[in-house]
Amino acid sequence: MKLFIKYMVSLRCKMAVKNELKKLGLHYSQVDLGEAEIMEDITEEQREKIKKDLHCLGLELLDDKRAILIEKIKSTIVEMIHYADEPPKVNFSDYLSEKLSYDYTYLANIFSEVTGTTIAQYIIAHKIEKVKELLLYNELSLTEISYKLNYSSVAHLSRQFKKVTGLTPTFFRQLRTKRRMGLDKV
Repeated sequence: MKLFIKYMVSLRCKMAVKNELKKLGLHYSQVDLGEAEIMEDITEEQREKIKKDLHCLGLELLDDKRAILIEKIKSTIVEMIHYADEPPKVNFSDYLSEKLSYDYTYLANIFSEVTGTTIAQYIIAHKIEKVKELLLYNELSLTEISYKLNYSSVAHLSRQFKKVTGLTPTFFRQLRTKRRMGLDKV
């Protein structure tokens, strides 16, 4: 039986869900972002207990088919941008369609209808968050970050970054180094 869980976006969330399922004596075969596959059927009472326990962790058990699909889209995007070694080399629309087995137009219409934003805007927001993270680590050049996240050029990444954050990537990186001064240099 599959459980679909909203707001499950990190490895910590996965660990928390695993712990809750263990506490309830439920066996799982797999716990991924946004879903958990449990081996046994659960009673309505157990479902309510899971729902309550997950709510205490800031997570939400989903019942509505549209909400489940939206969470699958979000989880796929988060996984693709934040946890994959490198994003797929195909269009995001093709990737989502193939991964979720739905026509992209259908996915895009439902997503924007329910969330009030487009899938493309959601992807851009996550890509920019990933860029920020990589800039803060200071291990990759802007060119390497651009390549890693499949931007067509550094200029494209920079324009998109500035449009979303109001800052250039270089200035953002400099802010980080300015904030990290030693106390003796203040």
